[in-house]
Amino acid sequence: MKIYSWNVNGYRAVIKKNFNEWFEQSNADVVMVQETKAHPDQIPDKNRDLEGYKSFWNWSKVKKGYSGTACFTRQPVLSHSFGLADEKYQGEGRVVLMEYEQFYLFNIYYPNGQMSDERLEYKMGFYDSFLEYAEKLRKKKPIVVGGDFNTAHKEIDLKNPKANSERSGFLPIERAWLDKFIEHGYVDTFRMFDDSPGKYSWWSYRFNARKNNAGWRIDYFFVSEELKDNVKNAWIESDVMGSDHCPIGIELLFP
Repeated sequence: MKIYSWNVNGYRAVIKKNFNEWFEQSNADVVMVQETKAHPDQIPDKNRDLEGYKSFWNWSKVKKGYSGTACFTRQPVLSHSFGLADEKYQGEGRVVLMEYEQFYLFNIYYPNGQMSDERLEYKMGFYDSFLEYAEKLRKKKPIVVGGDFNTAHKEIDLKNPKANSERSGFLPIERAWLDKFIEHGYVDTFRMFDDSPGKYSWWSYRFNARKNNAGWRIDYFFVSEELKDNVKNAWIESDVMGSDHCPIGIELLFP
């Protein structure tokens, strides 16, 4: 089962670029996108419901053109839902949850904490609410979660760690939460296959950051450890343009 995640930074913008071509060649079973910035009614039918795939859209109810997530799947979905269990963290269109036969799959656009102390607090509360929800579901089936976590975990995961040590996205409190998440038995799938530096998934539009590969790895696929042996591959497609993020992928193999 081949699954992709991509923060497209505006779905209406990326479909005018290379999204359709990339999607067709991806041969994906599931494509999850974040930061769609659109209500489904604003998108042409051919781009909202891609041929051969069932789509699930979750959009921001609190602000137009903000946040938003969507999933395209050609594998049968047993059930689906939107948002976290805690109502405090609903309304911004950040979560699509799909249940498959073998696992639960979360597509999540985690909040950014850079705007203010209040948004950082919201981000940390969102993290905890997600973990609580995932652990509850995990009693029934394993968990796969992909998306934009908005935090680089270790120094290897960004170009300039010291310069960004006091910036949300690399704060000790955010990195400590990822440590806690992993301690609960979740595995960073990319690092199962690649422990080299210079592998990023987001680059600022400023200062020729992408050209200079001055990036951050803030997009991840994690699996609960009971699925670790089913992970066949995980990768970053840093050569794919169209957004300030690039697609990431994971391949799961089931007997």
